[in-house]
Amino acid sequence: MNAPTTTSAIPAGQRADAQPARRNWIWFVLVIAAAILPWFFYDWNTGRHSGFLLTMLSQMGMMIIFSLSYNMLMGQAGLLSFGHAVFFGLGGYSTIHFLNAAEAGSLPLPLELMPLMAGLAGLVFGIVFGYMAAKQRATAFAMITMGIGELIATAAIMFHNFFGGEGGVSANRMIERSLFGVEYASSIEVFYLILAWTLLAALAMLFLTKTPLGAMANAARDNFERAQFMGYDPRRIRFLQFALSGMFAGIGGGLYAITYEIVTFDAVAAPLSANAVLMTYIGGATIFYGPILGATLITLLQSGLSLLSNAWLIYVGVLFISMVTFAPAGLAGMIQAHAPVSRAGRMGRLVVPYIRLSIPGLATLLGFVGLVELSSFLTIGEAQGKTLILFGSKIDVHETMPWAVAVGLLVLGGAWLRFEVKSFALVWDEVTADLKQRSV
Repeated sequence: MNAPTTTSAIPAGQRADAQPARRNWIWFVLVIAAAILPWFFYDWNTGRHSGFLLTMLSQMGMMIIFSLSYNMLMGQAGLLSFGHAVFFGLGGYSTIHFLNAAEAGSLPLPLELMPLMAGLAGLVFGIVFGYMAAKQRATAFAMITMGIGELIATAAIMFHNFFGGEGGVSANRMIERSLFGVEYASSIEVFYLILAWTLLAALAMLFLTKTPLGAMANAARDNFERAQFMGYDPRRIRFLQFALSGMFAGIGGGLYAITYEIVTFDAVAAPLSANAVLMTYIGGATIFYGPILGATLITLLQSGLSLLSNAWLIYVGVLFISMVTFAPAGLAGMIQAHAPVSRAGRMGRLVVPYIRLSIPGLATLLGFVGLVELSSFLTIGEAQGKTLILFGSKIDVHETMPWAVAVGLLVLGGAWLRFEVKSFALVWDEVTADLKQRSV
């Protein structure tokens, strides 16, 4: 008979209370870290923050709100939308006009509440378009949202009074009205405004998942017929989720308008809607914090990787395909899968298998990057008269050796990786089987 473990000696209620408390502390630490991170890159001689870092962090905040609002449809209600950027962009356009009205003196509203006005605008548009889209579900719903997205994108170019055409609409965020006496002339002030609204919006969306509406949305997602049989109206659930997701997307668009002081038709175009799908799927659609991870990763790739390679979109596309194929639960799903192993103190058994997995994985990655960069430079970079610098070395794309090394790393590393994946799967099955046996 096995001796009882330390975990089994703790009352179940105390274990249940300890886990949420621990997760709350993690998010609290992350928020504090985000607040102080810009000061690690502060130039005390010139008195300036890193513009690149502030821009990237601000973009992360906006995209976190945007992806979480999209997850209200995809992850919580099972509704695939291809036009979610409509609410982000319309919230941004509305904020630009609110700013202009405030500067003219006809809207006595402080800047800190402008994102709230953008959210109300997104809610109004969510109600209007949700009335049409919520009548259907599944593929029909996706097609309706795609049509709405194309309709608004076309309108943004045609109707200049509200959208400003291709040049967009601009405004000045320094309207001299603030709840805290802040001018918002510097990027760091705008960043803290975005951080505050990101926290507020995330907490509000988390609260909605705990409400009866959140539970009904999950029920309609998992079993549409059963939810309908129990007396719930799935169409009303879709409508409410659609309208509320539009409200939070509008808040993100309002912060976008305040940050850049201009909104163009790109804010309502299809690529931004595709970004929402990417961030949500890669992060993990069915787990609340998944879109936060996805938005952070995609923003890092767009901001950092785009400076290093012209082919960065290829890497994002391959990452998306790989996650959907091999890890459909996303990054958050992978973390959740390791949580029971970590709580049981069995992560040590996975250290060596992970090391063995990482070596061929790195070789395969290097081979893939090498082939992409060589091909990209041969078609684009060479015509521009540039020199290819890859992994710190100058590469001649017309030589055979770089291509042979890249192909060899990709093929041999891929074969080795496939073998190690099978070995890792055996160890993983043993660990999970051991956990199940101990729980029984």
